[in-house]
Amino acid sequence: MSASKTPILLIEDDENDIFFLERALEKSGISFSLHTAVTGQEALDYLGGVGKFSDRSQHPLPSFIFLDLKLPQLTGFDMLAWIRARDAIKDLPVVVLTSSGEDRDRQKARELGVKGYFVKPPTPEMMLEALQLCK
Repeated sequence: MSASKTPILLIEDDENDIFFLERALEKSGISFSLHTAVTGQEALDYLGGVGKFSDRSQHPLPSFIFLDLKLPQLTGFDMLAWIRARDAIKDLPVVVLTSSGEDRDRQKARELGVKGYFVKPPTPEMMLEALQLCK
């Protein structure tokens, strides 16, 4: 990653979790610009550059994604499958940040090619580890 701000897309519907992730990122010292999508459809629109997300100078493709598994409209697993099916973004690093510590969820996420799997709440150490995993 360059010295400029790393564009990160957070796909998360809980505003408290968004707040905690942003705080953890700030405390980690990572230089970032955080973009959020609160539903699966909004994430699809963001990644596809559709509608209000069509201006890539304002809504750049992320360097990596933090993804919650429990989302309205589409699940995190649906999002992962959609990302992996698109040539332009199929190699985009995705890190799951979820409340689920279940082994079956971890396994399914691994099968869908996630770089990391972390259970909430996020910590600065998690953010640094995620950044290392996504390089």
